[in-house]
Amino acid sequence: MHQALSTKKRLALIDMGTNTFHLLIVELPQHTGEPPRTLLQTKVGVKLGEGGISRGEIAPAAFDRALHTLQAFQEEIELHQVNEVRATATSAVRVARNGGELVKAIFEQTGIRVEVIAGAREAELICKGIRQAVPLGPEPQLLMDIGGGSVEFIIANDQQIFWKQSFEIGAQRLLDQFFRHDPMTPDDVRAEQEFLRHALVPMLTAVEHFRPDTLVGASGSFDTLGDLQAARQGEDLRRQPPARDISLDSFYRSYDELLRTTHAERLALPGMTPMRANMIVVACVLIDFVLHACRLSRIKASAYALKEGLLAEMLLANN
Repeated sequence: MHQALSTKKRLALIDMGTNTFHLLIVELPQHTGEPPRTLLQTKVGVKLGEGGISRGEIAPAAFDRALHTLQAFQEEIELHQVNEVRATATSAVRVARNGGELVKAIFEQTGIRVEVIAGAREAELICKGIRQAVPLGPEPQLLMDIGGGSVEFIIANDQQIFWKQSFEIGAQRLLDQFFRHDPMTPDDVRAEQEFLRHALVPMLTAVEHFRPDTLVGASGSFDTLGDLQAARQGEDLRRQPPARDISLDSFYRSYDELLRTTHAERLALPGMTPMRANMIVVACVLIDFVLHACRLSRIKASAYALKEGLLAEMLLANN
């Protein structure tokens, strides 16, 4: 049995996001064209940006959580006899004064080499990941990934990226800046929207030019919105499809509820993840702003993002 296993190559992909660290371990097929087999998929709410991202550093507690998580990932990687590991870090490590120290500590303690990727590269990988889940078709769509540190916007169809940009305005930063009351007051919401109106001028200009009609969202906030909708409709939350439609009615129902409720009340909502109970509020203010400012009438959610984009690239390289 071990003989058969060892002939197949195994890859591990680690995505060190500002909120969540993801680990995906797959086994490559023996025949080209077959999909890889997922052996393990796990995520940990590390909250790397908590307590420091707005000051440009990774706080000591977050630094320790990151190290412990990578040590646990390394144990899984060894257990699964992985041949190749690719680890990427994004906004929090990219901009933190002590990001390099964390990368060095991870290598010294686990042997894992972390590649800190630029925002444009992050956007490109997210687009590749989304394409694995959502058939984009020939018309331009607005793709959006709300991370804890940065938000990537991409205008693309199934073949081509027309425009892309990463903005350092992720949900942890918005939380630090605008989540002044719980629930958020109308003034807090207006302040965030006013900030976004200035920060997102390049995206709004690109949207004017390319005229996408659908918002395709990736990342935890869209996963949570999908889960809130599924819970209302009595669907099984354990079954997360790669892509799903979120109706505008459903989004605004969730948004209104999130704006009205306290942290404890949001935690009790069926479909809510504890780590997102505050972040989802500022993320929804951002989504609402994008829907209105870009005059978009549809929302699709992709369960695939950066790590699936990286996997798609690696599969091409291995064929």
